Amino acid sequence: MDTPKDADARRAIAPVICYPNDTLPAPDMARYAQVRAGMSKISETIAPPREAACFEVPAGHVFRISSVEGPQVGDLNLWNAHDLGERFYSGKTRALHGTHITTGERMWSSFPHLRPMATVIHDTLGWYGIDQYGGSVHDVIGTRCDPYTGNLLQGGHYHHCCHSNLTRALADHTRLPLAEAEGHVHDVLNVFMCTGFTRDTGQYFMKASPVRPGDHIDFVAEIDLLGALSACPGGDCGSEHTSDVAPCHPLKIEVFAPAPGALDGWSSPPVNGYDRSHGRG
Repeated sequence: MDTPKDADARRAIAPVICYPNDTLPAPDMARYAQVRAGMSKISETIAPPREAACFEVPAGHVFRISSVEGPQVGDLNLWNAHDLGERFYSGKTRALHGTHITTGERMWSSFPHLRPMATVIHDTLGWYGIDQYGGSVHDVIGTRCDPYTGNLLQGGHYHHCCHSNLTRALADHTRLPLAEAEGHVHDVLNVFMCTGFTRDTGQYFMKASPVRPGDHIDFVAEIDLLGALSACPGGDCGSEHTSDVAPCHPLKIEVFAPAPGALDGWSSPPVNGYDRSHGRG
C-alpha cells in the first residue's frame, strides 16, 4: 500500500462534531433534584446472577439500579410500556451524547418517536470520567453478549448471555412466545460496565468495573416504561465475557414515586415532530 505524500496533512484535518447537542431540549435538573429529594419507594426487583428481570416505571417516577453484593454489570433494555415498538435507541443516544452516559444525559427512543425515554439524574460513578486507556462507565457502544456471536466464535450453545436472559424475561413478563419476544430485545445500556476502544486496533475492550456495593444510577422515566435488566454472566467484566466462570452478583432495581406536587406542570415529552412525509406528499 502506497502512502500518499499528503498523508500527514489529511490526518491533521480537525474533526467536526456530527450532532452538536447544545440545541437539544434540556432536562429540568432542578425539578428532578426535587423529585429525587422527596421520592418514596414503591417497588423492588432483583435481577439474579446470570438472569434478567422485568420492571415497570410510571412516567415521572424514578428507577434506581444498584450494586448490592459485589461488582456486577447489567444490560438494560427499555420499551414504551404501551408499545414495544418504541424502544431504546443506543446508536442515536451514542451519537447525541457520546459513547458513555451520565448525569444530565438521556436514553432516546427509536424512530419514528425519537424522544427521551429516561434521564440520568444521579450517578455515584460519575467521578470515574475517562481513564488512561480511554475507558469509561455506562456504555452505549456494546450490543449485549449473545448466543449467536458465542456460537460463531467458539461454538456451543450458551443460554445465560444477556440477549437470552432479556428474551426469557420479556417473554415471561408479557406472555409473548419466546421467538416473538426475542424480536423486541435490542442494543443495551451497559450499566456499570467499563469499556472503550483500543487506540492501536480500534477494538472494543472491557475492564473490571469500578462499581462496588452501594453504587447506583438513578433515572427519571420520561414516559411509562417497561424495563428489563440482565445481570451479565461476565460479572464485573474484568476477565470472562460470556460463561459460568466469572463471579456474578445480583442487581437491584427500585422504583420511587415523586413527592406530591413535585411534578406539577410536568408532562411526558411528545413524539418527534418530523412529519414523516420523507419528501413525498
